[in-house]
Amino acid sequence: MDRPTNVGPTSGTTPSGGAGRGPGLRLGLFAPFVLLLLLALAWTAGWFWLRGKAEAEIDGWFAREAQAGRQWTCADRSLTGFPFRFELRCASLSFARSDVRFTVGPVVAVAQVYQPRHVILEATGPFRVQQGGLEADVTWSDLEASLHVTGDGFQRASLVVDGLKGSVTGADPSPIDFTAGHLELHARPTPGRFTTDGAVDLSLRVMRVGLPMLDPVLGGPEPADIALDATVTRAAGFRTRTLAQELERWREAGGTVEITSLAAEKGSRRLRAQGVLALDDQHRPTGQLDVRTAGLEQVIAPLISEQIGARLGGDGAALIGNIVGQFLGGRRKEPAQGQGAPGQGGSGPGAQDRPGEPPLKVLPTVRLTGGRVVVGPFAVPSVRLQPLY
Repeated sequence: MDRPTNVGPTSGTTPSGGAGRGPGLRLGLFAPFVLLLLLALAWTAGWFWLRGKAEAEIDGWFAREAQAGRQWTCADRSLTGFPFRFELRCASLSFARSDVRFTVGPVVAVAQVYQPRHVILEATGPFRVQQGGLEADVTWSDLEASLHVTGDGFQRASLVVDGLKGSVTGADPSPIDFTAGHLELHARPTPGRFTTDGAVDLSLRVMRVGLPMLDPVLGGPEPADIALDATVTRAAGFRTRTLAQELERWREAGGTVEITSLAAEKGSRRLRAQGVLALDDQHRPTGQLDVRTAGLEQVIAPLISEQIGARLGGDGAALIGNIVGQFLGGRRKEPAQGQGAPGQGGSGPGAQDRPGEPPLKVLPTVRLTGGRVVVGPFAVPSVRLQPLY
């Protein structure tokens, strides 16, 4: 008698006939991890390839600078930051040219892989610079700078420094010591004027500035706060040539400094100014400023009356001092907030009158001409403007 044939499922088969599918399913489970591994390997290879190109670009830039007479030295240079950024590190950075040399360090410059044209730089002092017979030694507690560029050039540059301290030697008088609690400097191409005028907007804020050599003149040891908003025309042509060459190129091109707002405050003394400055053919500052002050009349008046009054004798000196003081201090007040002239903003230290403080008063126009400072009809005899280069 025949035995019944076994037609049931056997080992290694499924009711649906899907024999052998198990290994394929297991491979599918690992596919995402394989793709991730391949992506990581490609990213790693790409990062090291970009690092090699960056190293070559840096070497090429240093070589071009050296051929132009500018010697840069990055001690113990390294380029790290894998996997998402590039970090260029220098144990110290030095620069030497025929007219100037400086050292600073350590320095770290960082750029993200996905945003290589935005560079952030951090530096640790001291910063030592020598130019001619002048030497400066500067330290700080924190310094950070950033530069954002595109194919059309830079879009924004910024510098932020805290705890600034420095000293300049070789000047007369010497040394010149200075401090600043906080400094911010921002620059950007002026919208609508960069391509035509080469104009660059500057914004500077310096808080708690100390300059002891000026304290006797300005009437007190209090730290000062300074805010400046200005536009520099013909600035697009600036390169890394000597300072004298750059300033002469700028002067010959008709460059100007358009001061939109200058505000300074030192204790109870305040100053606001706006105007346009340039360089004359003798390389001295020239231009004119509209100035408003509070508490500075007793500083400005003696500067003007000192030598004029001395020619008239004791009584004449007192008479001239009174006349000048009344002329400088008796003009109309600064308009109240919301009533000023167009373009006279209300930002910055000393921008508006405040309760309990003397009001801002408008001074005669201040002109810088022929190496002299002229306030209204009065020249300041003891102040001579020297050539900048």
